[in-house]
Amino acid sequence: MKIIPCLIAATFLAGCNAPSDNKSSDEAKGKGASTAADFVDAKATDSSIAETPALRAKVILDHLGFSPGVIDGTEGPSYSAALRGFQVANELPDTGKLDSATLARLDQWKSVPATRVVIIPDAFAAGPFVPDFPKDAADQAKLSALGYRNIMEALSERFHTTPEFIVALNSADTPVGAGKPIRVPNIPNPVRLTVDRDERGWGATLQHLGIAPDQPKAEKVVVDKSEGVLKVYGANSKLIAQFPATMGSSKDPLPIGDWKIQGVSRNPDFHYNPKLFWDVSDSKNSQLLKPGPNSPVGVVWLDLNKPHYGIHGTSEPATIGHAESHGCIRLTNWDAARLAQMVKPGTPARLQP
Repeated sequence: MKIIPCLIAATFLAGCNAPSDNKSSDEAKGKGASTAADFVDAKATDSSIAETPALRAKVILDHLGFSPGVIDGTEGPSYSAALRGFQVANELPDTGKLDSATLARLDQWKSVPATRVVIIPDAFAAGPFVPDFPKDAADQAKLSALGYRNIMEALSERFHTTPEFIVALNSADTPVGAGKPIRVPNIPNPVRLTVDRDERGWGATLQHLGIAPDQPKAEKVVVDKSEGVLKVYGANSKLIAQFPATMGSSKDPLPIGDWKIQGVSRNPDFHYNPKLFWDVSDSKNSQLLKPGPNSPVGVVWLDLNKPHYGIHGTSEPATIGHAESHGCIRLTNWDAARLAQMVKPGTPARLQP
């Protein structure tokens, strides 16, 4: 599908499905196939960061598909929106707060820890990484893949967080590399997607983002600009997932209306056309960028039947909900990957103010 849209090895730190333990249900039954990039739990060590109610809630909400965006120690708009989504789905008062009714409903997952200590696998630490990732599209076009800059960036996306929060959970002196233990948010190992042909490496991408291939099926998606979220509805118009989103700007407003997803492109090439960007000189040349998590569209592109518009991932997950876009709908890579497993060509997509 043609898309034309709107520290290596070892270093030191520098600054839906129901939740389960750190094995998927299939793995626990002996049906899942482990891989070299699976994270094995290490013996827990004391953490300098208390597992606060908000941190635990963020992890559980993420497990359930009501994404708070990046998991960290803050309580911001994306966290409140995730709580509201969970509350609506569970017929609770939609306060957007971790109130007593919401705590009581979340209490069934009280045995799920907010963090885990894992051993970094050799294969994960090996990369490959792009430490001097270029800013200019012409230089990016010279790369064979738009990969992570370093192991910290890769770890952050795998565990749906930020490098800064990994530092906070550990210390600036914690060694990071193959075979090293590190404390991270409790995002478990998914069963890897196995298919006969996977030229684009989507199975590995899901694993590296901590996303299970089996997801509930969407009947429609609704992008709500006023709430700053993308909502996923299943059978009987039940809200089954919700993701924080960045959508449109004054220069490139969100195309309000009823559309549909006409294609799903996983690990796509990116056709960079400067003429489609008001803030880029038309004298720049078009470029073909190879796939990767640091692609301008992240790891997935969901094509809308509105020319040049789509739903996609991002190379900067911490900006979701805090920045503007060129009209398209941006999600974190892990949320975009999850959504890609829920929709299909023809899924209705309503974009509303």
